[in-house]
Amino acid sequence: MTEKFSPAAGLGNYHLQTVFARFHRPQPWVSTDCHWFDTPDGDRLALHTPRELKDDATRPLVLILHGLEGSVASPYAQGLMESLLERGYQVAVMHFRGCGGVPNRLPRAYHSGDSEDPRWLAKQLKRQLPNTPLVAVGYSLGGNVLLKWLGEDGKESPLTAAVAISAPMDLHACARRIDRGLSRVYQKHLLACLRRSLRIKAANPELAEAMPDLDEEAHFRSFRHFDNAFTAPIHGFRDVNDYYTRASSKPLLRYVQVPTLIIHAEDDPFICPSAIPTKPELSHCIRLEVSAKGGHVGFIGGSLLRPVYWLEQRIPNFLESVLNRR
Repeated sequence: MTEKFSPAAGLGNYHLQTVFARFHRPQPWVSTDCHWFDTPDGDRLALHTPRELKDDATRPLVLILHGLEGSVASPYAQGLMESLLERGYQVAVMHFRGCGGVPNRLPRAYHSGDSEDPRWLAKQLKRQLPNTPLVAVGYSLGGNVLLKWLGEDGKESPLTAAVAISAPMDLHACARRIDRGLSRVYQKHLLACLRRSLRIKAANPELAEAMPDLDEEAHFRSFRHFDNAFTAPIHGFRDVNDYYTRASSKPLLRYVQVPTLIIHAEDDPFICPSAIPTKPELSHCIRLEVSAKGGHVGFIGGSLLRPVYWLEQRIPNFLESVLNRR
């Protein structure tokens, strides 16, 4: 279906929708505490919470999965945390390995199909909070990870509900889209961020030895080049095509058995329209809302002087309808 989202006057352009929050909300405003979880393979995951988590059947926990090189400080994470806290939810943001400025311990990092880490973390949270409903919201890369996780788990999912925003559900198509026109500006920026993170990690000689050459410019020419040189070999994929095929969530959407909302904009500069699933590709548990405008993780309504971050209303409203909290 097509959801009726209207962009703010003056912010109709998809590039403005995509970047506006970075300038309007440049600094994080919701403070959090960091909790470290040691993983079975000898690494660790960071979980950021604004308040102490308590086992409470009346206060669901929302696990937020950020996008590529994002963190708890990302404006979309900050805004959603604030909105959910106001409505009485508990909130936690999982940092993918190596994100948030703290290198992880192993040569491997994270990738668009890395569903095992949130799955493992969810088990730890359910063990600590057995009576608390657990839901998840994923943005961009985190959205694809979430949808893949849901499809893999089917009826065994520990989640009560889920929301995916601007998810690159077909990585082949999305790699082509971001390597065209002005979208290459985003690609260049994100690749520079990845390179910086890897350089920090490479300060450890043992980790540096296990990684490809960071000074090889060809590795950072595009996401396809980077994923072929870094992501695929480090994470056990044969090559970039094997990675994109196995990590894409789109083929798994028909197996999702949890009430799930997917929000997407047709003008997303990161994602090719062909990546948007059709009705036969969706399970009966998925509600797909596609807007003509909204950019990538944008969806800013209201006015230029008084912007309204529509996702911070739509996501809690969906969760409340599923959890019967209204």
